[in-house]
Amino acid sequence: MSEEEIVEVMNVFNSGKLTDSSLDGSIMVKNFEKTFANFIGTKYAVAVNSCTSALLASLVALNIGYNDEVLVPSFTFVATANAVLAVGAKPVFVDIDLNDYTIDVTELEKKIGKKCKAVIPVHLYGHPANMGSIIKLAREHDLFVIEDAAQSLGASYKGQKTGAIGNLGCFSFYSTKVITCGEGGAITTNDEDLYNKLKMIRNHGLVSDHNPKILGFNFRMTEIGAALIKTQMKRVEMFLNIRRKNADKLSESLSGLDGIKLPREKVDCVNNWYLYTIFIEKNRDKVLENLNKRGLGATVYYKIPLHKTYLYTRLGYGDISLPNTILASDHVISLPVHPGLTDNDLSVITYSVKEALKIYYRN
Repeated sequence: MSEEEIVEVMNVFNSGKLTDSSLDGSIMVKNFEKTFANFIGTKYAVAVNSCTSALLASLVALNIGYNDEVLVPSFTFVATANAVLAVGAKPVFVDIDLNDYTIDVTELEKKIGKKCKAVIPVHLYGHPANMGSIIKLAREHDLFVIEDAAQSLGASYKGQKTGAIGNLGCFSFYSTKVITCGEGGAITTNDEDLYNKLKMIRNHGLVSDHNPKILGFNFRMTEIGAALIKTQMKRVEMFLNIRRKNADKLSESLSGLDGIKLPREKVDCVNNWYLYTIFIEKNRDKVLENLNKRGLGATVYYKIPLHKTYLYTRLGYGDISLPNTILASDHVISLPVHPGLTDNDLSVITYSVKEALKIYYRN
């Protein structure tokens, strides 16, 4: 955050208008939506109060509900699948590709059934999913594509930014994301009908008065949130450039080490380096504990894949076979890569990883 965010928030306070329940939203919201759509490369953007709301609104807008199936990875944040449950549909879990931790297209094709209505590829850690093959399969099987771009703002696949490739793209502005307003989200699309529908869905299904046209909710972004995120957009390219610089330094310093697999960008893809995730061959948990004791904010996303969580085990998913998902959950560690790191911080990170591997890779 900078002084400019503070000034914009004070402008909101001084205006006396903290939110706007009209169909098109407040001035700050509309300004942000225009800026965001231009950045992503879509015709439209709809600001909402979280990426979870974005996913849920997208499913509602596509009329996905009871008895429908939606293909999702299990190696992701719980919101991806929970949104499917929330509309009464059934998540169908698909295994991942260990090269980038995104949905495996070969496995995806195997899981497509007669009840499938949509696929939600997750651009995990900022790695773009294999959107060319996913779009091809979706067209062959008449599936909608909702991109979960919560972690991939600024990443691109073959020149197109994530969130601009499928029918809809869903973004997060949670406090740890590339840009933030604490809690917030957005939906991008090139479909005018979906755009108009989404504006109603985020506002209780209302167009005017108190006479809802369709099912809707209160998914509105506040004027303060819009002021923050609109201002953060001015520095998004700078944030992305620093993340790339930090990732390059980590890769250069950690390259060639035994017992570790580093993240790589695929050909024709640009990663936004939201997270720098490494694969530890042996003793992952001991390595992680060692790094944490050294003061590093290293962590695991996601230690328990969704199909193994209490909720989804109770729903009958616990015994499905997703071998790569299990491998990833048992072996990955995400290292700090955010713009607040100094060169000394990066040196400490790489030194600590090397020392931890010396201890635990040989054991």
